[in-house]
Amino acid sequence: MNENISNHVREYGGLLAVPEKKALRWLAQRTPRCIHSDHLTVLGLVSMLVAGASFWAASRNSLALILVVVALAANWLGDSLDGTLARVRNCQRPRYGYYVDHVIDLFGTAALLGGLAFSGYMNHTLAIMLLAAFALVEAEVFLSTHVQQVFRLSCFRVGPTELRIVLAAGTLYLLHDPWVHLAGKGPFLLFDVGGTVAIVGLLAAFVYSAVRNTRLLYRAEPRVS
Repeated sequence: MNENISNHVREYGGLLAVPEKKALRWLAQRTPRCIHSDHLTVLGLVSMLVAGASFWAASRNSLALILVVVALAANWLGDSLDGTLARVRNCQRPRYGYYVDHVIDLFGTAALLGGLAFSGYMNHTLAIMLLAAFALVEAEVFLSTHVQQVFRLSCFRVGPTELRIVLAAGTLYLLHDPWVHLAGKGPFLLFDVGGTVAIVGLLAAFVYSAVRNTRLLYRAEPRVS
């Protein structure tokens, strides 16, 4: 699914891309005029801060995990609907939106993983490694967008929405049991296992995208003998 925005193209090939686009457009068309995209952007930021704080609070009361899931849903609404609302109302600010959204994504993800690191549900070193892997992928996406004019929101059919769903499902499972066994070994913290898988996945996405984009750019600008 491609969407022309100013001087670059948004490409979202996530598993839920088509129904999500329809749902967001439906919501945007019914959003009161008193609510504009900046309100939704702030909602996206605040909800991530709440999610991080709720993970931290869950170290003392596991019921705070429910608030994490609510905050993730609010983050999806704010982070995903702001751009759709601007497009539906034809009041786009592509450079402003691109910059602010990604600054908020970086800060919000740091807050989320910071809270998770202090929650006791994930090893703090692993949380830092996950944040570093996320930042690495984000940096490659920014570079790719700059040189190719294509902003890819997903890799291997997984994008932000799919990641939120997986995180929410894992968070709800923590209410049942934060430990898991693998191949008869363990117990391991569920989010340590999930975090390790996420790090491997992010690094794989980084390598895949870097190789693909390097090859595309080399073909577009071949070396002249």
